Amino acid sequence: MQKVETKIQYRLAGIIFFAQSLFSASFIATFTLTPIISIYLSGSESQAGVPNTIILVGRALFAYPFGLMMDRIGRRFALASGYFAFVLGALIGVASIAIDSYLLFMVGSFFIGVSRTAGDQSRFVSAEVFQLDRRATIIGAIVFAGTVGSVLGPNLVPASRRWIEPFGLPADTGPFVVAAVLMLIAAVVTFIFLRPDPREVGELIAAEEAAANPNSIESAGKARTWQTIFSQPMVQLSVLSMTLGYFVMTLVMVITSVHMQSGLNLSLNDDQMAAAIARVIMFHTLGMFGISIFSGFLIDKVGRLNMILAGAVVLALSTIVSAFATNVAILALGLFLLGLGWNFAFVAGSSLLSNSLAQSERGQMQGIAETFVSVAAGAASLSVGWLFQLGDYNLINIVGFTFSIALLVAVLYLPRKAKRQQANKLAPQG
Repeated sequence: MQKVETKIQYRLAGIIFFAQSLFSASFIATFTLTPIISIYLSGSESQAGVPNTIILVGRALFAYPFGLMMDRIGRRFALASGYFAFVLGALIGVASIAIDSYLLFMVGSFFIGVSRTAGDQSRFVSAEVFQLDRRATIIGAIVFAGTVGSVLGPNLVPASRRWIEPFGLPADTGPFVVAAVLMLIAAVVTFIFLRPDPREVGELIAAEEAAANPNSIESAGKARTWQTIFSQPMVQLSVLSMTLGYFVMTLVMVITSVHMQSGLNLSLNDDQMAAAIARVIMFHTLGMFGISIFSGFLIDKVGRLNMILAGAVVLALSTIVSAFATNVAILALGLFLLGLGWNFAFVAGSSLLSNSLAQSERGQMQGIAETFVSVAAGAASLSVGWLFQLGDYNLINIVGFTFSIALLVAVLYLPRKAKRQQANKLAPQG
């Protein structure tokens, strides 16, 4: 049986990391100005959040079809196509700003949302070219690419606005033009250099696993329906870990800047307030992405279940700290813990899902899981304003705490359920 060469594994992971770094930078660069552009083009402040909603809709609608595409035509072509959707969305955004078309801007936002399916599922592609005990480390490395975006993306905004002016285009088109160029590079590099296709490498890894362990998923030899797969407690836990973690993180993070302006009673002028918000979000981003390489390694060492448990506890703690924060420093700590708890739950849940699926099942099932995650993020974004009006920042954190405890209960209950099912399966019949 042919063995997978380590250098091929790391080369493929490196290409995915490169493309994901460009994706993250491009998304943050365009997203930074999107609410402002939406208000300008629509003429109404109430439309500020609509593009983000459209992005979430595109992301949710295409998560499963993208998974199918990866299974049918391969990971390389699917990822390149997803990145090219960003190019198309960014160029439509440029045209919409140039001709003052709000409707066209929404169309561009939709294509950017579609492209997020490639960005989100690239972590699974990188994981499948490695053995089971190394997947969390690799997923953590791909998530770490978000750090590149969080540093490079915001800095591209003022620079690109200056670069674009000599070409006679509105300054606000600058980030979209740069994003289109970066994502075109990502698409081309992925299409040309992501060889052999990660699906082929994943099949070799699966064959190695089947040969080494006759009781593994890969040795079953019988295709499972999606209903059977999602009835498995470990699959349920992996999806809950990603979904609930994303929901809590989005819910608290989205409204924190509003809370700082209206509820924290800070005696700051506009410039000082903007700087304070930036510091808090910086600490949050550090928790989300900055230590992903180390958290992935830690997950592979201490186990996925332990790290999901840790993620649930840290998420719950973050909501307590944030709710009782009386100054910027304590709030920054709360948001750092929020990002860290999300990281633990998301990376551990992602690797648990990858390990719970056979090679032939991964594209479709991971697509379904990503749909749940997208819907959770959308639900948090759409409900947070109503919850904030109903009960201010305290209610937001109470809801976040409740869902964190729900994840804690799940990680304590579902593994025991899985053990009972396995024991019943192995027990003598009759």
